[in-house]
Amino acid sequence: MNDSILKLIGNTPLVKANTLVKNPKVSLYFKLEGQNPGGSVKDRAAYNMIKSALDRGDINKNTRLIEATSGNTGIALAMIASMFKLDIELVMPENSTVERVQTMRAYGAKVTLTRADGGIEGARDYAEDKVKQGGYFMFNQFSNNDNWKAHYKTTGPEIWEDTEHKITHFVSSMGTTGTIMGTSTFLKEKSKDVQIVGVQPTDEAKIPGIRKWPEAYLPKIFDKNKVDKILEVSEQDAREMTRKLATEEGIFAGMSSGGATAAAVRLCEEIEEGLVVSIICDRGDRYLSSDLFGEN
Repeated sequence: MNDSILKLIGNTPLVKANTLVKNPKVSLYFKLEGQNPGGSVKDRAAYNMIKSALDRGDINKNTRLIEATSGNTGIALAMIASMFKLDIELVMPENSTVERVQTMRAYGAKVTLTRADGGIEGARDYAEDKVKQGGYFMFNQFSNNDNWKAHYKTTGPEIWEDTEHKITHFVSSMGTTGTIMGTSTFLKEKSKDVQIVGVQPTDEAKIPGIRKWPEAYLPKIFDKNKVDKILEVSEQDAREMTRKLATEEGIFAGMSSGGATAAAVRLCEEIEEGLVVSIICDRGDRYLSSDLFGEN
């Protein structure tokens, strides 16, 4: 028994791909982060950012919090803020799926929608302006070390132990880059031979949760030296693989997970042997109002 929903964050399952990899000497495993109570990998970072800020005295129950998000971080922050009785405003583009907006509001958060054509950059600008005006505290997941440290403390060790130290390649989509930075830092400490593979969209692709940032908005926590290889995926490949994950592997996830899986499968075709772990960062029910799972 657990005395708090927060105790259920982390220790997510690792499951083997059964149909997508043809090379018998290569195994692909999925880290099912949708099994977190808030439904995504962002529960880890959100908890660590809030708990660490409280422990340091950076915030208290009277602090007004604000954060820009494309969705999953906002849901995680809303859930965890509610558990700590904190007031939070979440800022996101108005074209975000209705499921995400409603979930944040269900947890009691205030949600502010910015212009769709401004993207997540516009949401970040709005939140930063509020902080400059005074009266708000922003976690700023893009430059907050507590983001990547969450994965150094939890995601990396879980993967290392669950693969019995046999992991050869780690694949992750890159958004804030917290997941790949923290997991890479831990795994490289255990074995410099583990290859870290980041996933970015091609120039014209729009894949929620994966970004190729303009220089001015590049996350400050990102260190290119912690990524051995970057693979790019198209929007079409991400969409097709997301659907294939559901129909062939029984894994219902979002498009960033499809993008990461497409890159991971490509990687599995390139290497002779190995054990590859790829992050499935959330659940597909967050995208049902979009056209992601429409008729093929």
